[in-house]
Amino acid sequence: TGVHLMAVMTPVETTSVPVQAPAVKPETVKPEPITKVSIVISKGSLDGIYPGLIMANGARAEGIEVDVFFTFFGLDAIHRKRQENIKIATVGNPGLHLVTWLGGIPGMSSLMTKYMATKMEKLDIPPIPEFVEMIADTGAHLYACLASVDLFGMTREDFIDQLDSIITVGDFYEKAAGGQIIFT
Repeated sequence: TGVHLMAVMTPVETTSVPVQAPAVKPETVKPEPITKVSIVISKGSLDGIYPGLIMANGARAEGIEVDVFFTFFGLDAIHRKRQENIKIATVGNPGLHLVTWLGGIPGMSSLMTKYMATKMEKLDIPPIPEFVEMIADTGAHLYACLASVDLFGMTREDFIDQLDSIITVGDFYEKAAGGQIIFT
């Protein structure tokens, strides 16, 4: 025969007093202003080059120090013979909202490039050669990637006069130190 014990719980009276935390005013932390940007342009199409140029131009307009580093096909933006002939990529470009086969029709790239050039002209956005020169004239520094220049068998003579120099990636990182790097 076992003994069954049952605990009897009696309610304990408690008083609950609301405690309010002291009013703390959050400190407003103002972010440090951006004073330097290094922009990497690696694509050689109209829609690959313009974003970097627009960002560089906007930064210079705000008084921000700008270095632009052209690598791989982005070198076309500063290549003497190629910068006048940069086209928009129409095959597989999701931003155009075209089916892929339509983008591959002969002449479609030229047609879309002409269409975009007309729209940009109405917005007073200069052609690439003029835009690059304009940005350089504001004090932005233009650099070509040595590895890409070597890869494509180019020399300094292939590039526009506004090019500051051909540098290594390590040199680019040294120049970018203390600023923001933007890859377009």
